[in-house]
Amino acid sequence: MQPGTHVWPHTGPTNCRLRMHLGLVIPKQGCRIRCTDITREWEEGKVLIFDDSFEHEVWQDADSYRLIFIVDVWHPELTAQQRQTLSPI
Repeated sequence: MQPGTHVWPHTGPTNCRLRMHLGLVIPKQGCRIRCTDITREWEEGKVLIFDDSFEHEVWQDADSYRLIFIVDVWHPELTAQQRQTLSPI
């Protein structure tokens, strides 16, 4: 994500998944995400996990770019039968 980017509040399309963000290149300050009323900053080499069906937004106020690796996983409360009826994530 380029410096100066703001991703406005939005929600993901489903609550059947959790979204994992692995920080690959993270500036020291200015990169944060809000999910519901909790705001966090990414850290290089660490994973943030959140349910993107809840409202969230992102700020990229740093002077350099942010690079994260995104992985979607099934929500742990889904049963195996429920996962089989859904489209792949």
